[in-house]
Amino acid sequence: MAKRDYYETLGVSKGASADEIKKAYRKKAKELHPDRNSDNPNAEAQFKEANEAYDVLKDAEKKAAYDRFGHAAFEGGMGGGARRPGGPGAGPGQGDFASAFSDVFEDLFGDFMGGQQGRGGGRARATRGADLRYNMRITLEEAYSGQQRSISVPTAVQCGKCNGKGTEGASEPATCPTCSGMGKVRAQQGFFTVERTCPTCSGAGQIIKNPCSVCGGVGRVEKERQLSVNIPAGVETGTRIRLSGEGEAGLRGGPTGDLYIFIEVADHPIFQRDGVNLYCSVPVSMTSAALGGEVEVPTIDGGRSRVKVPAGSQTGRQMRLRGKGMPALRGGGSGDMMIELAIETPVNLTSRQKELLREFERVDADNNPQGDSFFRKVKGFWDGMTQ
Repeated sequence: MAKRDYYETLGVSKGASADEIKKAYRKKAKELHPDRNSDNPNAEAQFKEANEAYDVLKDAEKKAAYDRFGHAAFEGGMGGGARRPGGPGAGPGQGDFASAFSDVFEDLFGDFMGGQQGRGGGRARATRGADLRYNMRITLEEAYSGQQRSISVPTAVQCGKCNGKGTEGASEPATCPTCSGMGKVRAQQGFFTVERTCPTCSGAGQIIKNPCSVCGGVGRVEKERQLSVNIPAGVETGTRIRLSGEGEAGLRGGPTGDLYIFIEVADHPIFQRDGVNLYCSVPVSMTSAALGGEVEVPTIDGGRSRVKVPAGSQTGRQMRLRGKGMPALRGGGSGDMMIELAIETPVNLTSRQKELLREFERVDADNNPQGDSFFRKVKGFWDGMTQ
């Protein structure tokens, strides 16, 4: 059976450029791959046909021979003598097919699998240093005012003796002989090429034959660093402060990572926080709640405020002190402070106090609006149940 024209197989014209041929092949390879066409019995043959066409047209010498002689260029009789494997006189066999598929596999997935290293560069990739996390616990007063705090952070810093190279003296890292500086090695498995991290250099692309006596060839040493951290006013639990470039030193000249400070604000014995607002529960005597009066309350800035208690106040009544809450971390301004009254029932009464309360109960004349309302509702509930 006559073979199809290679240009027709890939869907390009005879004058197509190398990039156009490559683009067309990549499209065909994805369309015709057997794994994506399990219901098409001809997919594998079409896939091989496309690979065969690309193997010829991607090579300048093979392409020139094909343009001149067609398929006959690879079928013998075009001049005597031995033909070198892969040359103009060699037909595209399985090794060439696997090579072609390896090329497109690299094009499609190279960046994901480490193709950014370059091909045969022999130069190790610079690796960014790791980011670090530091948990900081502060008081509510410190969150209100903000502060400057010094912290001690154990981290990996660049070795001062070798300046991060990892080598002793003037010696330089050598190209890894196993991966030739790629940092990865390949293994052929049928039509596929599997790429793995080089076991000799662990992906660095280089090996150190004469390691630094201080860092042992790592290029970094452990050190405890003292840093000053600015805690802005208004932070709350979960606030994250980033210190750029204060993380671990990078490898092989890579940039330094960052340090993240995670804030936790401790619970306060008096105030409860909700965003920028503060809540404070204030006990009030029964007589002050009934007759009215004043109560002195603390504020988060260390001051005091006098709050009037209206006569007849009940437990749970709230009063607002504007601007006495927490400062807003962004946007400026401050929240409010909410005073919630907690009416105290007297205990440890004297005989005289008990007598006065009994007398008050005898002359009680519609002084309990909440109780009266509740019992009216209860009576209505019971009457409904009996009907």
